[in-house]
Amino acid sequence: MSRQVGAKMPSKQKPMRYGHTEGHTDVCFDDTGSCIVTCGSDGDVRIWENLDDDDPKSINVGEKAYSCALKNGKLITAVSNNTVQIHTFPEGAPDGILTRFTMPVNHVTFSPDGTKVAAGSSDFMIKVVEVTDSSKQKTFRGHDAPVLSLSFDPKDVYLASASCDGSVRVWNIADQTCTTSWLLLQKCNDVINAKSICRLAWQPGTGKLLAVPVDKVVELFRRETWDSQFDLSDASITQPLNVVVWSPCGQFLAAGSVDGNVVVWNVETQQCIERMKHEKKYSICGLAWHPKYKQIAYTDNEGNLGLLENIGDVEKPNDKVASAVAKDYNDLFDGDDDDYLNGDVIEPPSSPKTGDHEDDADDLMQPPGHVRRAVIDDDDDNSLDIGLIKASSSLLEKEDDGEDQTGGFSALPPSSTQRPFYDGPMPTPRQKPFQSGSTPVHLMHRFMVWNSVGIIRCYNDEQDNAIDIEFHDTSVHHATHLPNSLGHTMADLSTEAILLACESTEELASKLHCIHFGSWDANKEWTVDVPKDEEIEAICLGQGWAACATSALLVRVFTVGGVQKEIFSLPGPVVSMAGHGEQLMIVYHRGTGFDGDQCLGVQLMELGMKKRQVLHGDPLSLTRKSYLVWVGFSAEGTPCYVDSEGIVQMLNRGLGNTWIPVCNTREHCKGKYDHYWVVGIHENPQQLRCIPCKGARFPPTLPRPAVAILPFKLPYCQVETEKGQMEEQYWRSVLFHSHLDYLSKNGYEFDENAKNQAVKEQQELLMKLFALSCKLERESRCVELAELMTHSVLNLAIKYASRSRRLNLAQLLSEVAVEKASELAAAQEDEEEEEDFQKRSSAGSSSSATKWGQLPGRNVQQDQEVEDDEEETDACEEAEETPEVHKEKEPNGFSKGVTSAEVNTPKPALVASSSRGRVNPFKVSSSKKEPVVPSGNVLDNMTKYSKKTSSSASRAADKQNPPVIKPLTPKPKTKQASAASFFQPRTPATNPGEKTVEEREEKAGNESQEVKVTAQENTENRRPKTGFQMWLEENRANILTDNPDLNEAEVIKEGMSRFRMLTSEERMVWTEKARGGRVSDSAEDKKEEASPS
Repeated sequence: MSRQVGAKMPSKQKPMRYGHTEGHTDVCFDDTGSCIVTCGSDGDVRIWENLDDDDPKSINVGEKAYSCALKNGKLITAVSNNTVQIHTFPEGAPDGILTRFTMPVNHVTFSPDGTKVAAGSSDFMIKVVEVTDSSKQKTFRGHDAPVLSLSFDPKDVYLASASCDGSVRVWNIADQTCTTSWLLLQKCNDVINAKSICRLAWQPGTGKLLAVPVDKVVELFRRETWDSQFDLSDASITQPLNVVVWSPCGQFLAAGSVDGNVVVWNVETQQCIERMKHEKKYSICGLAWHPKYKQIAYTDNEGNLGLLENIGDVEKPNDKVASAVAKDYNDLFDGDDDDYLNGDVIEPPSSPKTGDHEDDADDLMQPPGHVRRAVIDDDDDNSLDIGLIKASSSLLEKEDDGEDQTGGFSALPPSSTQRPFYDGPMPTPRQKPFQSGSTPVHLMHRFMVWNSVGIIRCYNDEQDNAIDIEFHDTSVHHATHLPNSLGHTMADLSTEAILLACESTEELASKLHCIHFGSWDANKEWTVDVPKDEEIEAICLGQGWAACATSALLVRVFTVGGVQKEIFSLPGPVVSMAGHGEQLMIVYHRGTGFDGDQCLGVQLMELGMKKRQVLHGDPLSLTRKSYLVWVGFSAEGTPCYVDSEGIVQMLNRGLGNTWIPVCNTREHCKGKYDHYWVVGIHENPQQLRCIPCKGARFPPTLPRPAVAILPFKLPYCQVETEKGQMEEQYWRSVLFHSHLDYLSKNGYEFDENAKNQAVKEQQELLMKLFALSCKLERESRCVELAELMTHSVLNLAIKYASRSRRLNLAQLLSEVAVEKASELAAAQEDEEEEEDFQKRSSAGSSSSATKWGQLPGRNVQQDQEVEDDEEETDACEEAEETPEVHKEKEPNGFSKGVTSAEVNTPKPALVASSSRGRVNPFKVSSSKKEPVVPSGNVLDNMTKYSKKTSSSASRAADKQNPPVIKPLTPKPKTKQASAASFFQPRTPATNPGEKTVEEREEKAGNESQEVKVTAQENTENRRPKTGFQMWLEENRANILTDNPDLNEAEVIKEGMSRFRMLTSEERMVWTEKARGGRVSDSAEDKKEEASPS
């Protein structure tokens, strides 16, 4: 019957979304088409502003809802308790029971004028009831099985019905008689067993045709004669049709099948103009045609809702619904945007999103025929008439308001020379303030906050207005139930307090209420009223403090006990704030965004002893057309935030406080409308804790949501390759352990093992990348990787390179090692200069390891001489410094790795002085110009020294109680001299083999220094000996007799333990000796220096 259409069909099928739990659903539009109404087997009726509405209004009408109908502000539902109920629309207030049956009602429908409702039940009965007076009802008996569906004749004369008895009947409403009957359907005993629910429909307007879905065709019967006029079919229909629906104009007919096909015909030409296949082939059980646009809403028997747009249009449509630009921009220009995004609506309705098709945004923003423009006043070429912009921009949304706006611009005041002008991007409504981890305020049962400490729920229904507080760890505090007489809408929770805030009312000011359960006294609660006309918009708790941001663009800080502290102004209206420890993060509007983008700024403050601002209102980077949904800190204290597109961003302190995306939660969502609701972020172990929400942006309070854990993944390129994967893992490890550096710098305790483990993990990854690059013969890449390695791993890399017979690479790597050593030494020296001795003796672990890549920019300027009374520390450090003593007359005794030919008089140009800047400390200036470290030599020496250093380094690590031991001797004046001191164990050795290459380089370095620093010799070597050194010189022989295998470091170690066993008087004697006999004669000097190291 039907013919193919050659023209292109540009209809658009949007992806379906989750609407209700699995089971039968029904759908209809309201009278103006401004919203879609669905009901389902969860007993809820949902009101959707559009298909993208993530927060539909929900009305619970019973245990299951089988059918719904809507007209004149009355919502009729067929519910599983065998009743037909009325609710007001859109409020959803119950308005009584219309009628009852003895079995469930399968279908309800309104008469064309909305005065009557017809209902068909499984008890074989049909009733027609008046909406205003339910006592006036008519009953139609005659079907011998459950009634499947009903349809009123548009002229209100007839009622058509279909039943499981296989018949379709037409009843005369006035005298309740059956006018005609056809046996069209397959018989069955119940709705569940029916092959089709046979939703039939009269043609709107004239009622000339009655359409009945019969198996795979739609039969059309002529009014009055009741003959079958013709039927509509299509090759794409292979399963029975379930439901038919007419377009409001009566020109088109749509049908949905049990295998998910929707077909639309032009009834006049009997042509199929549209075909659509359900993405999962579920049975279509609900169809509704938009009262104005060429749109069909459809639902399936799995609870999903879909939308088919632009039906039958060959060209771009004029009257396409502006589905997302749903609000008027008038108020925007007044600066009063209360009608948008009231704190409950989560998605800014401005974003012109139409699924994944960006090109449609233009159609939405600018429907043809409604040219968006502003008018220029003659008196000033630069002045835009705001009233006219408002008038013209409001035309955009007129269609949504259901008004026919054909002569749109006639309303504009006439102007002598009207020139269309403003056609640029439209401003985005600003998102309203919110509390992270809360669900919308309008819900009766909602989460006020869900964070890593606990959960605060708010119940606001007929029985109760209360707040429940539950702690994840009950040892922090027991669960608490509070009355909510003040109507608190904001909450935050920490391990020491609960913070609540409410908006102002006509009588009462906006209040901040704190319950400091961690307080040691009896008065644990305090309340403060903010000044009149000031509203609290966001609150947060830190360690020992609470803060709130108000509508007066102020942030007020309080102690957790209620003392008012600092107040400071915000540059714009607050969006959200979060606290952790001493850190306070505030996100606010920097300005107005355009075309769906928000324009936000972020401030990060530290409210500890030293108050400082870390981020000074930097722009917050959000995904295009998204908005902020969560802001907070990881459990370890790193600032993070999440946007509406599911991108989680974290502050990268290691890269100048920039933000880096660490996870895209959308990648883990199954459906387009599923989301993850973030409740917490942990860096160690790496966990993103969130709640999966099916078809929504946030979870309901009941049943209790289950928390899922998502992995982090940095958006590096080609992570499916081995290289990309290891790079991502390496940088993720660096990022997620950078909080340890932050903690150590700020004097917090932290887990040293975690840091060592992280370094080990990172270095292993670097070594794997190095091996991979070697295999691929990318030697320059190997050298780049070496820059990131620690010394011990660099040794391995050198070994690996030489064993792979890449001697050139090994040579380059050894140069990298030398360079890195001098840089680190210089960086440490700079650091030491800035600190006084008290700081040095109590300092935490050195952070210089993180600074290898930085070249210090200034020269060492002067010596510092520090004396210490504590003999042991002094002795230990002097002992470690002994190899640094420089000689005037003879070569050092421990320079066995270098030939005497290399020790030459330096060229005058190479004499080091503090004014000359940096000179390579390991460059040996010999007349032969030999390289410092031939690759063979490096490897030989590595094995030669590894044993010695492993024992001495590990012993040093065991010994050091202060984690960083800094030298107490005067500083060398030059960087070159300091390079050697770098090799002494200063930081706890994480790997016993870490110093092998370094010590080899040290020898070369010492050789060059011996020659170069003659200019400063006399001053440098006149340093006093300690009592321990004098004692050691006299007792060295005894120690070596007892332990002939000890090397120098072990001799010193053994000596120290013996020296400690002396009584304090004996030690004092040695100390006095040392003080009395300052080293003046060079023989003493030489004696000490000649001792082998």
